[in-house]
Amino acid sequence: MTDWTEKYRPTTLAEVRGNNKARDALREWAESWDEHRESVILHGSPGVGKTSAAHALANDMNWSTIELNASDQRTADAIDRVAGGAAMNQSLSGTGRQLVILDEADNIHGNADRGGARAVTQLVKETQQPMVLIANEYYDMSNALRNACQEIEFRDVSARSIVPVLRDICRKEDIEYESSALDAIAETNSGDLRGAVNDLQAIAGNRGRIEESNVVTGDRDRTEGIFQLLDAVFKEKDARGALEFSYDVDETPDDVVNWIEDNVPKDYHGAELADAYERLAAADRWLGRVRATQNYSYWRYVSDNTTAGVAAARQEPKGGWTRYSPPSYWSKLGRSKSTRAKRDYVAQGIATSSGTSIATARKEVLPYLATMTHHCTNRELTVTMAARYDLDTEHVAFVTGSGENTKKVESIVEEAQRLRSMPDPMDGNDTADDSTTEETVDSDETGESNGTGDTDQTDDPDPENDDQQTGLGDFV
Repeated sequence: MTDWTEKYRPTTLAEVRGNNKARDALREWAESWDEHRESVILHGSPGVGKTSAAHALANDMNWSTIELNASDQRTADAIDRVAGGAAMNQSLSGTGRQLVILDEADNIHGNADRGGARAVTQLVKETQQPMVLIANEYYDMSNALRNACQEIEFRDVSARSIVPVLRDICRKEDIEYESSALDAIAETNSGDLRGAVNDLQAIAGNRGRIEESNVVTGDRDRTEGIFQLLDAVFKEKDARGALEFSYDVDETPDDVVNWIEDNVPKDYHGAELADAYERLAAADRWLGRVRATQNYSYWRYVSDNTTAGVAAARQEPKGGWTRYSPPSYWSKLGRSKSTRAKRDYVAQGIATSSGTSIATARKEVLPYLATMTHHCTNRELTVTMAARYDLDTEHVAFVTGSGENTKKVESIVEEAQRLRSMPDPMDGNDTADDSTTEETVDSDETGESNGTGDTDQTDDPDPENDDQQTGLGDFV
C-alpha cells in the first residue's frame, strides 16, 4: 500500500498548508538567492512540512535536488563527497541550479569526532548552490552554523488547517466521511500534519466510510492525566484499578516513577510510606534493566510496582484534595540545562577539532582547559582556545569562570575572531613559529633572558598551581 504522506506530498509551495508566512519567506529566499547566496535553515516540530516545502520549492524553481539525511552519511568525507560536490558544481539539469537538502541537520553533532559538523559549517560558507538545512531543534546547532545561515521557523499546523487536507485526500481516495471524524483526527494530531495523514490512512483501512466512532481519541493533556493518575494510585483505586488506569496516561514509566516518588509522602505516612518506597525501589531496579538491555518489555514490571504496588501499600482511606507538584528532579534539570548546553557546545568543538569523542572531550579535556584558563589569567592560551573551538562570550565565560559581559572576555573573543581569520599554522604556514622557536633556543643556550620568559611560563601552565575551580566539575 502506498504511503499517503508520500502520495499526497505537496508538489508546489502553494499546496503547503498551515505555514503561509514561512512558505512565503522560503520563496523569497530562493528568488533572491543570487543576491545573498546564503544557505537557509528550516526548523520546527516534526511533521509540519519542512522537508516537503523544500522539495516543493525545488519544483517551483525548476531546480534539481540532492538530499543527504542518513546518519551513516554524516562524516566529513561523505558530506564533502555528496553534498559538497553538488554545492560546488553546476546542476546537470541544465538550469544552472540544484537545491542541496541536508535533513536532520541538528543531529550532525553526534558524529563530531568524524568532522561532520565542521564540514557542514564550512560548506554553507562556500557553497555555490542554494542549500536548505532541515532541523527540529534550531538551538541544538552550533552558533557558527546558525550565524552562517538565514533561518525560517515552521510552526505547528493548526487543526483548522489540517482538516481541508484530510478532506481532499478522502475525496481523491473515494472515501466517504463524517465531518466530525476528520475533526477528531485533526484535533488529536493538532500540530502534526504528517501524523494526521498517517492516522487517516490507518483508520480508513478497507472502509469506504469513516465515522467518528472509528476514531480513537484520548486526552493528550499530559499534566492533567498525571494528576488524575496520582489520585487514582494514592486515594481512589485498588491495585488492579490503579494499574488499568495507568494504561490511559500518556507518560513513560520512568516519568511516572518520578511523579509518584516525589508526591507519595503527601498522602502516605509511616509503614504504608515505607512499603510504597519499597515498591518504587523495585520499579527503579527494573528501569535499570531496561537501560542496560534496551529491552522495553521490562517496562510492564515498572508499571506493576509503581501503580499497583504503591496502591496496595495504602492501609487506610485517603480523601480530600492534595497539591501535587512536578518532580523536583525536573526543576534541577531545568536549572542546569543552560549550563549543560554550554558544556556540550564546548565539548563538541573540542571533539570536532581534535578528533576525540565528545565524551572524551567532556571528561578528559574540558577540566584541564578550565584550570589552565581560570579567570583568563593566561590570556594567550584563552584566546587560542576561543579561536580553536569557535567560542563566543558565554562559552569563554563558562570555561574560565569569568563574567560573560566583562570587557576582558569580550576582548578575548574579538581577538580570537581575528586569529581565526588568519592562516592556520597547522597548514604548514609556520615560519613565524620557527623564528620564535629559534629565539627561545638561543636564549636557553646563552642563559640570558630575551624577554620571553614570562610568556613561556604562561604558555605551559601547571594546572596544580591554581587550586581554584570554575564549578565545571559539577557537570563533567
